Amino acid sequence: MSFAKLDETGRKLEALEHALAILGADEATHMAVGGGEKRAEALSTLAGMYHRQATAPEIADWIAAAEGESLNDEQRAALVEFRRQYTNLTCLPAEFVERQTKARLRAEQLWRDLRAKNDWSGFLPALAGIVDLAREEAALRAGALGIDPYDALMEQYDPGNRAAEIAPIFEELKTFLRDFVPKALAAQEERLAKTPMRPLSGPYAQDKQRELGLAMMTAVGFDLTHGSLSVSHHPFCGGVPSDVRITTRYKTSDFLSALMGVLHETGHALYEQNLPKQWSHWPLGKARGMAMHESQSLFVEMQLARNPAFWRWALPIVERHLGEDWNVPDILAHVLHVERGLIRVEADEVTYPLHVILRFELEQDLIAGRIEAADIPEAWDAKMRDYLGLSTLDNFQDGPMQDVHWPGGAFGYFPSYTLGAMFAAQQAAALRRDHPAFDEDIAEGRFEAINDWRREKIWSQGSRWSTPDLLQRATGERLNAAYFIDHLKARYAG
Repeated sequence: MSFAKLDETGRKLEALEHALAILGADEATHMAVGGGEKRAEALSTLAGMYHRQATAPEIADWIAAAEGESLNDEQRAALVEFRRQYTNLTCLPAEFVERQTKARLRAEQLWRDLRAKNDWSGFLPALAGIVDLAREEAALRAGALGIDPYDALMEQYDPGNRAAEIAPIFEELKTFLRDFVPKALAAQEERLAKTPMRPLSGPYAQDKQRELGLAMMTAVGFDLTHGSLSVSHHPFCGGVPSDVRITTRYKTSDFLSALMGVLHETGHALYEQNLPKQWSHWPLGKARGMAMHESQSLFVEMQLARNPAFWRWALPIVERHLGEDWNVPDILAHVLHVERGLIRVEADEVTYPLHVILRFELEQDLIAGRIEAADIPEAWDAKMRDYLGLSTLDNFQDGPMQDVHWPGGAFGYFPSYTLGAMFAAQQAAALRRDHPAFDEDIAEGRFEAINDWRREKIWSQGSRWSTPDLLQRATGERLNAAYFIDHLKARYAG
């Protein structure tokens, strides 16, 4: 049977994925400084083996033949994902992949050096080359997939998402936020005038923060027999579903920084640990894209860990580990602090979507050729002034040079961040309808019913449905900005 050959190939590819993921996680956490060159060789060799096996010409024949075989529902769903993966892996010629890979590596190297120097003019030629390559990639993918070029790039991160559906929802959110941000800031100022913010005094020992993080991770559902917590320069969730690697970084002056990072990455980890094990060697068994993955991390961070109810349960645990007594209003002043800023990764949940919408709008214009790379700083500054009342004029390192996504060629990725926040709010609203004791459970540190709902609706589904369809099946409707807007109003309006 041809499907049996696909199944066998899937198992071999899963083994290579496992090795690549664990070696990659180890490189960022435990690898000796002198091990970099050989590790790069090992990863490159394994990646080449994976790509050759995943794009072998006979796979196309097996997929075509399997469509005529007697398959069950799961196998038919798996076949759809085998075809989608194969099409997306083979639609770019090898010559193009080589050119693009080299250009991306050079652009990222330049970005790391020139961002610190605020040197836009030195960076521009490399970025212009990356934009040209992104347009070429978009055209190639669009031809193979039969969709719009920018949609073809988004398809790599969130299968089924289309700019024509996302853009009006983002426009609605943007209109709301431009009016709401000043109101949220005014309400915050009024609260702080009555009760000034209590500083995070520290020092908080790293080992105590780690113990606190582990306690919170396990409480919300992380399985320590299939995962671990380490330290890295930048927090991430890596590894494989059977061995998930979470990392964080610690500040002795601020325990919330590491704790919120740990909880965010735990959200990603819960998704990975609860994917359907029987499908693990099929593309069907993978998480459904970056927006859905981000929704799981933001569900834990925003819907659970920044919920006032969470801190009624968590503060005694904080005191037990760190020896510092907080009350709920004092900690919420930190957890729910709102501030206009230039940097996306430092933004709060109120202002963050405006940073993403700005990038979504600009990269659509770039891919369509409505603007060129040289036009980015002026367009960026105009949108920052309009959306957040801030200027990035001549401040390139805190403006269009702040993210690695564009030098790395990751056009179409940015929407996932805010879509994830909106998905999380919509899932929380649906969960509250199905389980009215949502907030009471959180306040008591009971997360089993919440996780059972998420396991049934999201985690166990793997990649069986497109991103929009998975959200609809979980919540009863397509993406609706009202849930995220209502969430922000309830939490920040005063």
